Amino acid sequence: MSEARLMQGNEACAEAAIAAGVNFFAGYPITPSTEIAETMAKLLPKAGGKFIQMEDEIASMGAILGASLAGCKVMDATSGPGFSLKQELIGYAACAEIPCVLVDVQRVGPSTGQPTAPSQGDVMQVRWGTHGDHPVIALSPWSVRETYDATVMAVNYAERFRTPVMLLMDEMVGHLREKVELPEKVDIYPRRKPTKTRAEGYQPFAPEADLVPNVADFGEGYHIHVTGLIHDETGFPVGSPKVTEDSIRRLHEKIDRAGEEIIHTESYFMEDAEYAVVSFGGTARTAYEAVREARASGVKVGLVRLLTIWPFADKVIGELAQKVKGIVVAELNYGQIVHEVRRAANGACPVSLCGKYNMRAFEPAEILASIQEMVKEVEG
Repeated sequence: MSEARLMQGNEACAEAAIAAGVNFFAGYPITPSTEIAETMAKLLPKAGGKFIQMEDEIASMGAILGASLAGCKVMDATSGPGFSLKQELIGYAACAEIPCVLVDVQRVGPSTGQPTAPSQGDVMQVRWGTHGDHPVIALSPWSVRETYDATVMAVNYAERFRTPVMLLMDEMVGHLREKVELPEKVDIYPRRKPTKTRAEGYQPFAPEADLVPNVADFGEGYHIHVTGLIHDETGFPVGSPKVTEDSIRRLHEKIDRAGEEIIHTESYFMEDAEYAVVSFGGTARTAYEAVREARASGVKVGLVRLLTIWPFADKVIGELAQKVKGIVVAELNYGQIVHEVRRAANGACPVSLCGKYNMRAFEPAEILASIQEMVKEVEG
């Protein structure tokens, strides 16, 4: 480990990306993510990479996709309004299987909203923001150190599965400063390379055993055609119903099959828990304190924290619902991930929302009150 440092979440994100091999960053300043771009502007050129501030959010997303196709490991960072503008190109990246990492440091919306206020209101947009059937990987860290680790994870997942990966931060974690010790080195997943030559019949979008293709980078001597149209293994568009069905299914299955590798959750005080709080990101820190206070008052309650938001932890929540008498979902929005929790619980226990959307982060007492309400509802 390195010497302890006082570091902001956004700074940790930028430094982790460089450590993970990101050598191209394009972005456009937007609160509360700007420190990521600022840190990248200072450090990335020193590490031999390229930093570009583009003219707008759409251009920055296009720039990282082009750089990724040329062989770079890439990242962009934004907040809600910018994330909205990037949706078409996120879909393009999913369809064309272009590795990229996009950081969304969430703030209150909709529209311009409250630029400096914390929120977790982009959860569903991350999953469903771009049109059509598409997979997504999204991680939501709760601390500065975990932001570092999750950023490395995001870069590796983007390369491993050739897909857009979202780091779903929030203003609380992005601007949080904590004492951290960072690893001296991190495990890096290399860019996938073709295993056949052109003479051997190389097809750029022919899937390997893990359903992910080894698409050559531009400039490596292969003829590569990249499109947002449904395409066959050559990369060229086709109008075949079967190819369309197979392509969409494969895009999903390459992620679904690796669920155990991708889906990360942590549990606290769950050994004897009769009730549970489900939370994520910065709100999970407050939920942890609320659970401790509830336990001190005699309520047997635990916390299940979602690091991976998408794919959703269906199995974890389904098993949780069979074990406890009730679940409280704490999230800094009008109610989004609560719908997924209810779906996964499938009626096995009551699920209630502890939501907030007034520019202020949770106080432990607010989540504690929701825990007490759930206990009263169940036990009378």
